[in-house]
Amino acid sequence: MLIFVTLIGLSVGHARDTRQRISIDEAMTNSDAESALSAGIRFFFGDQEHPEIERHLGTYTSSKRTNAVGKSDQRACKWAFLSAIISLQKRAVKEGGNAVVNIRSNYKHRDFSSTTEFECGAGAVMAGVTLVGEVVRLAE
Repeated sequence: MLIFVTLIGLSVGHARDTRQRISIDEAMTNSDAESALSAGIRFFFGDQEHPEIERHLGTYTSSKRTNAVGKSDQRACKWAFLSAIISLQKRAVKEGGNAVVNIRSNYKHRDFSSTTEFECGAGAVMAGVTLVGEVVRLAE
């Protein structure tokens, strides 16, 4: 019995959790993203330039996971990313914002900021993305 418990512990202890860095552009320009994202909310990643901020409405986190079974890491990560972006979009609408700025990855509480990539954790069963962004009202 002890050997069985030890083997189970070893397999769980070595579960795959590969950090991936994936193109934001690729994740935002597929047909799923284009049909799910509102033209009324704009997204700015990392230190990307944006119009002047009229009002800060709060900083919010969105952590989304998806089933990765039978999917490539890229596909699963893009799906989790899209879910997280949709969640930030809904928050912006709820708070009266028209943009989310300074969006950065925060997978397992490790900050990663980029204008071109997001970070995702991919395993054999699940993939996850955590994004943090500031909901704002931009001057038009």
